[in-house]
Amino acid sequence: MIDVSEKAGVRYLHFSSDWVQGAMRIQRPNALELPYTREMMAGLLLREPPWPGQALLIGLGAGSLAKFIYHRLPNTRITAIEIDPQVEIVARLHFKLPDDPQRLRVLIGDGAAHMLAGDCRYDYILVDGFDKKARAGVLDTLPFYQACRSRLSNSGLLAVNLLGRERGFEASSQRIADAFDGRALIFPSCDSGNVIAFAAAGDPVDSSFDELISRAHQCQAATGLNLLPTIARLQIARRNQGDRLTI
Repeated sequence: MIDVSEKAGVRYLHFSSDWVQGAMRIQRPNALELPYTREMMAGLLLREPPWPGQALLIGLGAGSLAKFIYHRLPNTRITAIEIDPQVEIVARLHFKLPDDPQRLRVLIGDGAAHMLAGDCRYDYILVDGFDKKARAGVLDTLPFYQACRSRLSNSGLLAVNLLGRERGFEASSQRIADAFDGRALIFPSCDSGNVIAFAAAGDPVDSSFDELISRAHQCQAATGLNLLPTIARLQIARRNQGDRLTI
């Protein structure tokens, strides 16, 4: 069962439990309310704009990422794969998901099957799919991550929310690293406890922290998204690994 609740001006999506699947501040419906969703957009630090041209979301939830990309990155076309048709209905009725199939396609189906069956390339693949017990299932397997790699463009990046992995995120992060020949990076946990992994297969990511800070200021001016806290945590986590971020 899908539940919608409200508290202190924020509307929440739940799957038959207190575990939050998505959130929207009613006065700012297109902003990224949950810290981990902001972190999943940190790919904007790693590539020069205009990027991405094509984004794929596996797991729709309350539509937070889809709405942010739709409204703040107007040159990006979005495809969202959602296994539960009721989730799409709730996102449209209660979370202001845009109805614009030219730029935002929602496909009802299995995200893993979509990755294994198609051949379309994406610049940004964002994986945030869980069942009602916060399990990722087949979305946390080596073949799935290998399929993601095969569907990335030359400038493509993969971002994965590692919350809910049964034995911590280490095994999941190792599978991602194996699929991408080591070209993966775990971003330090944000306030919510979520850990986001990034991986690249084509053009290298190689930026100084000064470049990342400059890009963060540009991103905030263009989209309203403040990624400076992410950079600060990255600098602390990687203080013994030089002043460049590479994937």
